[in-house]
Order: sequence, then structure tokens, then C-alpha cells
Amino acid sequence: MSVESLNAIVARAREGMDEAVTSAARVNKTLTRADRVMQQESLRDGPAREAARRERQRLNESLKRRTIQIGVAIGAISIVTIVIGLILPTGIGMFGFLAAVGLAIGIAAMLTVMPTPERSAAAPPADLPNGEMVQRFDSYIYRSRAALPAPAQAELDSISAALPSLRQTLERVDALDPNAQDARRLMSLHLPGLIERYAQVPHAYRGERDGEGISVDERLVEGLSAGRAALAEISEKLARSDMIAFETQGRFIKSRYGEERIDQ
Repeated sequence: MSVESLNAIVARAREGMDEAVTSAARVNKTLTRADRVMQQESLRDGPAREAARRERQRLNESLKRRTIQIGVAIGAISIVTIVIGLILPTGIGMFGFLAAVGLAIGIAAMLTVMPTPERSAAAPPADLPNGEMVQRFDSYIYRSRAALPAPAQAELDSISAALPSLRQTLERVDALDPNAQDARRLMSLHLPGLIERYAQVPHAYRGERDGEGISVDERLVEGLSAGRAALAEISEKLARSDMIAFETQGRFIKSRYGEERIDQ
């Protein structure tokens, strides 16, 4: 291999490394900015502060998973490179070593910039498990909150405050349960659709009244309020089912093993 070829390989590897470092810096800058915004939001009292805390926790968990993926990928490439070097009589050589380094850098850069559900502002897909859907919906309304008027933000805060309890209940319920199906439709289709359609209305027209004398902003608040009430009703139904099941179990144990049991 000539000196010119070796210099060219080194230059390409250096360019790939610089690109990976730049990509990582952009991602870190974005995460820092998001964290700063969420820290400012967390200074608020009540549900908004708790929603910001949950969003930070989701982002931190996503970052940990991404770091583990990068470490596993680089480790796998290193092991493969070592094995190939031991098998080949001449080893992998300088070219093979630089190719392995470039491959590791490229995979690390790709994993760093690859979008994840935790960083996405999209509505939750309809095929998620119950518990994960609640988490994704919680993240969605948190990220959508800033673009809505204050009364609508208050409705989102009320919805957000009820989601931890709803998640705890839905995680134990089959996805085909009628109440779970209603909750899933609200979180993946109806409420996100309402918010997204509102965002498509130009700002200049949001104060105009429709045929019922209601403005776009007021219609948004009405829709969110109805969705909040529906989710609260579903959560109450599921909680009451758990309470009834608990009461039934308690009555059975008392009748079977209590002091008033008739000895056989």
C-alpha cells in the first residue's frame, strides 16, 4: 500500500470521526435545550411540573438505552475485528483496522442521530400496549401544550394529572376490554386529532364564531374537556371493577376461613 493511499484512508477515517463528533454535539445541544425548557416549565406548580418531571425521566431512559446500544455495537465490531485478525494469516492490516474504526464511528453516529419515540412529538400509534400508550400520550400532550391557549393548557394539565393512575389501571387490563378500547381511541385518535386540527387553523381565524356562536379556541377547550371527562369516567369504571373484585375476594376469605366458619 502506497503512502498516498494510506494518507487517503486516514483522511477518510478522520472525516468520519469529525462528522460523528459534530452529530453528537448537535444531539447534545438539542437535549440540553430541551432540558432547559423543561426545567423552566418545572418551576410551575401542579400538574405541569409533574408532567415535566415525567418527560425528563422518559428522555433520560431513552438516552441510557441509546448509550447501551452504541456500546454494544462498538463492542461487537471490536470482537469481530479481533477474531478476523486471529484467523487471517496476515492479520487485518492497517486498511482493515481503519475500516473497522470507520464502521464503528458510522454506526455510533447513526445511532446517535436516529429519532426515537421519546424525542418525537407525534401522537401515539394505535398498536402500542396499554401502559406504553399512556406514556406516549402523556409525552404528546406535554409537547403540544405550549402551542395551545391558556384555557386549553389547563385542560391538558388536568388530563396529564390523571394519566399516572390511568396507566396503573390499564396495564392490568386486556387491550380488547371495551373500556380500554375507549381509552385507547381517545389517546391515539380523537384527542390528538382535535389538537392537530386546531393547529391547522390559521391564528387569524381562531377567534371567529361558528354557526353555534363558538370560537375555535372555545371549541378546542370544549373538546378537551369532554375528553378529560371521558377518560376520568373510564378510569373510575376500571377502578370500581378492581374494588369490587377486592371486596369479593375479601368476603370469600372471611366466609371460608373466618371465625364464624362452621367446623366440619
